[in-house]
Amino acid sequence: MTTRRRSQAERDELPVEIGYALLSAGFLGAVVFAAIAGPTAVWHLPPAVEEFLQVGGAWVAGVLAVVRVVHVLWRHGRHG
Repeated sequence: MTTRRRSQAERDELPVEIGYALLSAGFLGAVVFAAIAGPTAVWHLPPAVEEFLQVGGAWVAGVLAVVRVVHVLWRHGRHG
């Protein structure tokens, strides 16, 4: 096992990738949540339907956000 000193750019690379992953995941989650639960803000729907859309939107947005973070960091790890 050889050890070498990493440059400053290499040391700064991971926090930038993490920040990008979190920011893009947050944006994706917000867009997906708005697309799924948005009709509850526009139309008057039965309470059960409103709750279903809001909870479903939160679940789908959360899962896609986690998938986005994993995808970005996994891709970064393969190229690094």
